[in-house]
Amino acid sequence: MTNIWQGLRSGEWLTAARIRGYSLIVLTIGALVLAGWIATSDGLIDRNGKPIGTDFSNVYAAGQLTRQGRPADAYQPALQHAAEKAVFGGREVPFFGWHYPPFFFAVAAIVAAFPYGWGLAIWLAASLAAYLAAIRAILPGGQTLLLAASFPGVFVNIGHGQNGFLTAALLGGALHLIDRRPWLSGVLIGLLAYKPQFGVLIPIALLAGARWRSFGAATATVAALVAISLATLGSGVWHAFADSMNFTQTVVLEQGGTGWEKIQSIFSAARMWGASVPLAYAMQGALLMMLAATLAWIWQSDAAIELKAAALATASLLATPYVLDYDLVVLAVAIAFFARHGLVSGFRPFEISLLAAAWIVPLLSRGLAGISGIPLGLMVLLVLYLCILRRALLDRQFSARSAARMAQA
Repeated sequence: MTNIWQGLRSGEWLTAARIRGYSLIVLTIGALVLAGWIATSDGLIDRNGKPIGTDFSNVYAAGQLTRQGRPADAYQPALQHAAEKAVFGGREVPFFGWHYPPFFFAVAAIVAAFPYGWGLAIWLAASLAAYLAAIRAILPGGQTLLLAASFPGVFVNIGHGQNGFLTAALLGGALHLIDRRPWLSGVLIGLLAYKPQFGVLIPIALLAGARWRSFGAATATVAALVAISLATLGSGVWHAFADSMNFTQTVVLEQGGTGWEKIQSIFSAARMWGASVPLAYAMQGALLMMLAATLAWIWQSDAAIELKAAALATASLLATPYVLDYDLVVLAVAIAFFARHGLVSGFRPFEISLLAAAWIVPLLSRGLAGISGIPLGLMVLLVLYLCILRRALLDRQFSARSAARMAQA
């Protein structure tokens, strides 16, 4: 037991050979599971009666409605569900709601220009390539692409046909470019507005860090997206989006229509444990205030940009009450930045083991929460965030002591 504890503390157990071996095992198993899932499907419907790519069906149906000149119908559950069933020849399929701002109709309309299978393949291939490029830019290295491709969150996202790759690519790319190309970084941040729940803390970080050019570019990008959507789709679609938010909040979030085990927030954990809606919101609000205060501190400090970026990526996942396990692809951004800092400055006790736990958690979070009610994803995110803050504080203290010793010398 002592040897195991020492191994976890030092991280020596995670050798380069083991990293490669574990990654290849997960990659192989994941590929086989996906292949079996497709092979046993009936056309575009799997054995459970769900579309291949599940959530992608709502994107594709919304794109079809947009191409028919009826984008606002996507915000009406009955009309959206009818459009989803029409995609599959009228077969009965589960309802997957459309909850995105109107400017995301552009992406939906593009993929809906192809047959469903091709649209799904193009969407996943393009967004996966962007995600891999962002992680490789953050952490250049021989095994980076293997680690990024085999990250379990990748397979969760592919199974849902979801947008975790795009979210991670935009946030990772923005944080990677924030010092060298701040305007482009701001544009990427602005494009993240398609997933507005992940942008709550970004303005706080940019303002605290005096990243005025990135903040300005992000603001201008969001304004341009809204203006273009108004010019092309009209104001009615924005009214429909606003009206639909009550359904999203009440049915999908507060009543757990998505499933508590899938949502990785403290709000969902509290509801899963039986807390009332007001209490769950209070807990989420308290966490949000803590995140905002600590994120402002680290971004205005002289901490390494890698720690600031890792903190923002992790906090963005923790801040929203509606974060699904496929959104944990963003966790790869935090892992990559933290690893980059550790490879240069050295790792402190337990940090390597914690990064390994963060890497594997998307594979375990939903199943464990469903069986035992333990919100493992939330727990790992919280521990990782606190570890990042601790690292920033210890680095700062170390720098201060080093400067004092140099002054005395």
